[in-house]
Amino acid sequence: MSVARKNNLIAVMSLSIALAIAGCNENKASQCQRLVQAVNEGNSLIDKNKGQQVTTSIQLSKDLEAVTKSIEELKLKDPKLQEYQSRFAKNFKSLSQAIAKAARALNTAKTAEATPSGREKLEKARAEIDTALTAVSKTAGKDADKLVGQLNKYCNEPE
Repeated sequence: MSVARKNNLIAVMSLSIALAIAGCNENKASQCQRLVQAVNEGNSLIDKNKGQQVTTSIQLSKDLEAVTKSIEELKLKDPKLQEYQSRFAKNFKSLSQAIAKAARALNTAKTAEATPSGREKLEKARAEIDTALTAVSKTAGKDADKLVGQLNKYCNEPE
């Protein structure tokens, strides 16, 4: 085999290897897309199940736990996206816990008897519901809105 032919073969193989390696590395846009897709899944669950009954709220809490896990398991390489990933996971986890707490309190309220102790249970359950949902709406809801705006801004910046 001539030297020129060997050099051409080496050049072609090197280019093939470089393209294969580059194909394995995700760019910022594709990582953004995966994170946004996972976040949108969680947000659509919340929108779809607002104001639903106890069993739906319990299921929503479980679904949000699954969304949290799927966000945490994204293998993002971009450090800024990893930060957003962590913050979104924390946000959905807070939402899940608050919804679960409110659902349990709502269940307690539904089973309270029409007695003085039952009324006491009902009042306690209402307070727990208010506390859980008010706290989460003040923190997680506002944080989520800010995060979405920041993520969109970052993902639309040129690489």
